[in-house]
Amino acid sequence: MRNSRQSNQARGASDSCAGGGNDAPLIRASRSGWLVVRLLLALLVCNLLLLSDFAGAQDADRSAGEAAVAGSDNQDLLLFWEEKELYVETATRTAKPISQVAENMVVVTAKDILDMNAHNVAEVLRYVPGVFVDMDVSGFNSASHIYIQGSSETHVTVLVDGVLWNMLGGGNADVGSIPVRIIERIEIIKGPASSSWGSALGGVINIITKKSGDSARPKGMASASYGQKNSRDFDAEAYGKGGPVGYYLYAGRQESEINNKQYQRNSFYGKMNVSPTHQLDLQATLGYSNPKFDNGVVVLSPLTVDAKANFNVFIATGSADYRVSPELSFKGTGFIFNQRSEAPSFLLPSYAIRKYFLFDDHTVGGDLKIVYAGDVQTAVLGADISYGALDQTSIKGAAPAKVTDPTMNKWALFANDTVVLEKFAITPGIRFDHNNLSGSFVSPSLGATYELGEHAIARASAARGFTSPPLSMLTGGGIGAVANPALTAEYGWSYQAGVESVVMDYLNLKGNVFRHDIRNVITLNSTQFTNQGSLVRQGYELEAECAPIYNVSLKAAHAFVHIEADSPPATDNYSYQVVLKYDDRQSLLAQLAGTYVWWNLPASAGAKYDDFIWDLALTKKFHTSGTTTVDVFFSVHNLFNGSQYTLNIYPNPGRWAEGGVRFSF
Repeated sequence: MRNSRQSNQARGASDSCAGGGNDAPLIRASRSGWLVVRLLLALLVCNLLLLSDFAGAQDADRSAGEAAVAGSDNQDLLLFWEEKELYVETATRTAKPISQVAENMVVVTAKDILDMNAHNVAEVLRYVPGVFVDMDVSGFNSASHIYIQGSSETHVTVLVDGVLWNMLGGGNADVGSIPVRIIERIEIIKGPASSSWGSALGGVINIITKKSGDSARPKGMASASYGQKNSRDFDAEAYGKGGPVGYYLYAGRQESEINNKQYQRNSFYGKMNVSPTHQLDLQATLGYSNPKFDNGVVVLSPLTVDAKANFNVFIATGSADYRVSPELSFKGTGFIFNQRSEAPSFLLPSYAIRKYFLFDDHTVGGDLKIVYAGDVQTAVLGADISYGALDQTSIKGAAPAKVTDPTMNKWALFANDTVVLEKFAITPGIRFDHNNLSGSFVSPSLGATYELGEHAIARASAARGFTSPPLSMLTGGGIGAVANPALTAEYGWSYQAGVESVVMDYLNLKGNVFRHDIRNVITLNSTQFTNQGSLVRQGYELEAECAPIYNVSLKAAHAFVHIEADSPPATDNYSYQVVLKYDDRQSLLAQLAGTYVWWNLPASAGAKYDDFIWDLALTKKFHTSGTTTVDVFFSVHNLFNGSQYTLNIYPNPGRWAEGGVRFSF
């Protein structure tokens, strides 16, 4: 986030954002924030008063209301207690009930994504409390920076089905190359997850793709939308089973000229699986995506610059799952992942090269796990290995090209367990990582959950995490800094605790507090990154969600982070999310969603973030037959034309609208 860029600044990262800020915007933001909080509290009280009326109503009416709530589709993952046994896999790298997850975890589903008519992953993550998203070159599916609880963006590990998506060069991950339509759910761990995943000091975002089909009759969806400034989004997917082979296929294209920035992306993704025996499952995937950005002409007085960015991403995986017995299984995955990013900028009117950066990542690797899932415990023992090569080229003006080609070898051993003792679930874990460039690291963790009652659960965890320095900092390629091969990992201990409870079966409340003590912070000193200093990130998250009453539900969240480094001054960042939804689950859905982030930037940055950004999504469903439906949808983005951006040369888009149709079969 820019708060994290600011914390990066406090750490000396390359972006220059110091603490402090303009007091007047802070006061306005605080007042608007409190106004929203009071409004939300009023709405929640109204819901509770309404529920108290229900309590005195006839038994038949109450039963009907409870049936309506309990009848919610399990795919919604509403976090109400009839779904508390939902299985997730990111915390310990094997499936277990979410009620046994000690980490601070959030799950976003395919239905959540569909309800908001989202076009990209960053747009979805904006509504996760504690996850701060800076879409600094604002536009349709623009490049984004993702931060968790005040972390650096390099501390956030992004995975697709467990395969690392972060760039070798910069260490960050751009999620704009991942089509949202292929997503089954997104599992997010806030805070270090190094005992399972290695380099992940800030947290993990694991994007889990849709499964292959299991029926001979193909099922799927085709969608098309068109909006202002030639914004277009076309998607098609199909899944089924042909003979012994299950399959999932997706193809899509996006285009836009919103905010006077040209964008386009073609994407393909395919998955096949086969089970030669009842004990063995084999699966293969293949994906490709090529986002292209023309960020337009900007004036950087006295220069006029035209900047572009092109990405090409290719991924292929193969996996096997062999079940020795109902309790014991062996699972292995191999992958190839290539990610090429090219970022030229030109001086106008001559179109001479101002800067040119090329990062070409090539990574191969795999993992092997042994999983024991018994009545009392679920234990995992595993190993990861990967080899990465990076071709870097950088040109600045008329200077000779700088070319480097570093490599990185990594391997790791990990083990964790989940032991269930009546109402307790205890989750110890440990991992040893070795990196040929930045050395070795041991990451222990210990967590526990406790069922306070039928409708309440408490979570607590302590973990040691780390993030390895990216190759460009170690080798000096492409970012204008002198190589520092002596850089070592940033690391620290994290402590989190939280409680989740349901009130009267209709209102889910959730709170979490956290503290992250970071050491060996990577700081940019003039022209070189070095390890020095420490910082503390601490804060809280609050969430409230009403079950649907007369088809209307309300969700509200607030997150606060205080970042204090050795220098410069401490900073505060916070966010609000509000989602008001009407969903009759038959024919009509209307959703009004708002998000606000306070980045705490100095006035000299020229940023604006005093407004909530509200998006309205409407969907009308028509049942054309027993197996087919047609959805007509309409969205208004930035409904009230608010300003929320961190770079004054790239303001966010104003209000724009789109409409489309979606055919499901």
